[in-house]
Amino acid sequence: MNGRNTNGLVIALPKGLLYEGSAARLRAAGIDVPADPGRRLTINSPDGTRVLLLRPTDVPAYVEFGAADCGIVGADVLWEAESNVCELADLGFGACRLVVAARREDRYHEGAQLPTFLRVATKFARTAENFFAERDLPVALIKLHGSVELSPLVGLADLIVDLVATGNTLREHDLVVVDEIASSTARFVVNAVRFRAKYDAITALLHKLEGTAVA
Repeated sequence: MNGRNTNGLVIALPKGLLYEGSAARLRAAGIDVPADPGRRLTINSPDGTRVLLLRPTDVPAYVEFGAADCGIVGADVLWEAESNVCELADLGFGACRLVVAARREDRYHEGAQLPTFLRVATKFARTAENFFAERDLPVALIKLHGSVELSPLVGLADLIVDLVATGNTLREHDLVVVDEIASSTARFVVNAVRFRAKYDAITALLHKLEGTAVA
C-alpha cells in the first residue's frame, strides 16, 4: 500500500532491542505483527493498522510530524529528542539504566578524585550535559555513535554515559558503574492532533497494550 492509511491507526515501532517486546504487545492487542520483520519498512495488518519500522531515534519525529499517529519508543530516546510528542504511558518492558561508568582501576566508584579536566564520552550528550551541569561539574563531552566502552580504555575519555541492561558489556571491559542517571523503559507516545482526531482508536489500543504482558 502506498500513501497514508486514513482508515486505521499508523503506529511507529522501533527496530532493534525494543522491537520484540513491542511486536509481542501489538500481537496480544490483536494486531498482526511478525516476530521477525526481516528488512521490511512497513507492515499492513488485516485490521487496517499500518506499522512503520524505524530506527529508534526516528520514532519521535514520525509521530511529531503526523506520519504516524502513535508509537512505542524508549524513554532514553525521548530524553535526547527535542520533539513535541505526548507520552501517554510507561509500558514497563525493555528496562535498562543510563549510567556513568569508568575503568575499575581508576577507582572513581570508590570516591577517587575526578580529573579537573573531565572528558565524558557518550551517545546521550543532552542528558549527560544536564546531569553534570546539575552537579556543577564542568566536562568536555565527546559525542560518539558506537563503541563507547572503548573510549576510557584508550584514553579518549575519563567517564562514559551509556545504557546498560545486564551490565555484561561493562564487565567484559572491566568498567564499573560510578553513578546512575535514570531508568528507561518503553513508552507509548502520540501525536497530539492525531490523538484528538482518533481518540477512541488510540485509547482502545493503549488499554490493550497496558493490559498485556511481554514474556
